[in-house]
Amino acid sequence: MLTIAQIRYCLDEMKRMFPHAQCELTHNNPFELVIAVLLSAQCTDNLVNKVTKDLFEKYKTPSDYLAVSLEELQYDIKSIGLYRNKAKHIRKLCQSLLDDYNGEVPRTKSELIKLAGVGRKTANVVASVAFKEPAIAVDTHVERVSKRLAICRWKDSVTEVEETLMRKVPMEEWSDTHHLMIFFGRYHCKARNPNCPECPLLDICREGKKRLKKNPSAFSKTEI
Repeated sequence: MLTIAQIRYCLDEMKRMFPHAQCELTHNNPFELVIAVLLSAQCTDNLVNKVTKDLFEKYKTPSDYLAVSLEELQYDIKSIGLYRNKAKHIRKLCQSLLDDYNGEVPRTKSELIKLAGVGRKTANVVASVAFKEPAIAVDTHVERVSKRLAICRWKDSVTEVEETLMRKVPMEEWSDTHHLMIFFGRYHCKARNPNCPECPLLDICREGKKRLKKNPSAFSKTEI
């Protein structure tokens, strides 16, 4: 497992590689962010942004989503995976906002997680990005990078990964760490083709060294 000093080195290198890492979901307010993050489950941010470009022109408030039929909303997001269930979640979420929060998105993670379609990851993203509350949202990239680098154990659950990162990273850096690890995992330490030969963290990365030792030719620069 990496030491605190090694984790510090990793984060500093990620910051050097991706100095402008931030949320890539296009949104203008907390409500749009909630909808965008909900839609992003098992879907790329790029596709979500393409869909929400028109979606957010048509739907401005929770009431707008409830003013149309479920079928119409499903049609408007049909290019997104799991669109039927997501449309149902959006309508339930909007109804909750109107019934319980005067149409406003709640600011705390404990309240956010009560909304339909909003799990721990989504709540952390919204709390962090929209309301500047320190949080680490563990998506597939954060989990993969944490385990490959041995910040966490392979057997750790998503919640355990989050808790480990919260213990090992200063609270004031939680939100930045979330974005740095996402960018690092999305654009460098990819799931199927990690750029190990050109990675500044290779010397301390257990997975990178294991892959390189097992099959050096698979990591030749000519094949990246």
